[in-house]
Amino acid sequence: MSDSPLPVVRLRPKAEARAIRHGFPWVYADELVTDRRTSNLAPGAFAVLEDSERRPLALVTVNVQSKIIARVMDRDPGATIDRAWLSARIARAAALRDRLHDAPFYRLVHAEADGLPGVVIDRFGDAAVIQPNAAWAETMIDDLAAALADVTGVTAIVKNGTGRSRGLEGLAEETALLSGRIEAPVAVPMNGATYMADILGGQKTGLFYDQRPNHAFAQRLARGARVLDVFAHVGGFSLAALAGGAESALAVDSSAAALALAEAGALAGGTAGRFTTRQGDAFAAMEALAAEGARFDLVVCDPPAFAPSKQALEAGLRAYERVARLAAPLVAPGGFLALCSCSHAADLTQFRNASARGIGRGGRRGQLLHTGYAGPDHPMLPQLAESGYLKALFFRLDG
Repeated sequence: MSDSPLPVVRLRPKAEARAIRHGFPWVYADELVTDRRTSNLAPGAFAVLEDSERRPLALVTVNVQSKIIARVMDRDPGATIDRAWLSARIARAAALRDRLHDAPFYRLVHAEADGLPGVVIDRFGDAAVIQPNAAWAETMIDDLAAALADVTGVTAIVKNGTGRSRGLEGLAEETALLSGRIEAPVAVPMNGATYMADILGGQKTGLFYDQRPNHAFAQRLARGARVLDVFAHVGGFSLAALAGGAESALAVDSSAAALALAEAGALAGGTAGRFTTRQGDAFAAMEALAAEGARFDLVVCDPPAFAPSKQALEAGLRAYERVARLAAPLVAPGGFLALCSCSHAADLTQFRNASARGIGRGGRRGQLLHTGYAGPDHPMLPQLAESGYLKALFFRLDG
């Protein structure tokens, strides 16, 4: 039994304590005893988790408003979660990224995989964006920001409190500049291209670092090619392709603001003369391009998460199939098609099967060349399948 001054929460007798001992980081609401004392804990409070026989397992953060009612903070039930603890976790994450990358542009903290549950931090040179997607991180946002500045020396820190994850935690949406000044989109060098990241008002943290290795693979396929980048955001695949020697690139996205940033990135990278954009619904744009008889040597589709939950899985897989069906006819004979999914609810096999069906329904056949994942600055926690969400399939299509 724990002698910690912290409150104690306890697993139900049928809950699997072994999973926690072996590294699983979450306790679901139906696995915890939710008596009056536990129900009265403030969202984000820390507690000692015990098994059903009252043996301490870990120090956790509790949020009775969430289906993930407890998240493991430290395997040591006697740990103290303070600014020094946060600094140690951030420093460990930073040491890995500094080994992986020559410049400070990367995902610095990838939530549970880096030991900071529900926290994402992306670094943009002297600036950083924190996404506090768990109640404890919202409560300790000032300490998180201070620890981040202490470890990295960043001078501007943004809190991005938007997205589905915060809603599931019962947290309000809010974006705020916590320290420093940010006066313009931040120029981000990656794979020889320059991207413009709106870290105050853009989607999520302003740029998707997870696709870096997949941009690089597409870049090799794009040499001398005509490229179509659908769901382009700020030009992730198209700007990388142009930097690698693509003949031309067309970026399609529904957001005029994102396409304006893509155009600014092309100008900054010296590739604006080979870059065009088309604003509008991606599905409608692909149908229109097909009607125009347009063909491309490389087509890339990187849509938002169509299956963000198990409840959305069937509809999401149909959407991925539709993307492949509309994209396949736009690929020139012998050309390449890249299809991406960031839906953790759709596993690799399900996504691959939906993509293959769509390609077939689009009247094409091909070979699967390569399967890509998020870069190593987005490490996976092996016990948590959700941390391996990104899949990128590269096909070569026949005539």
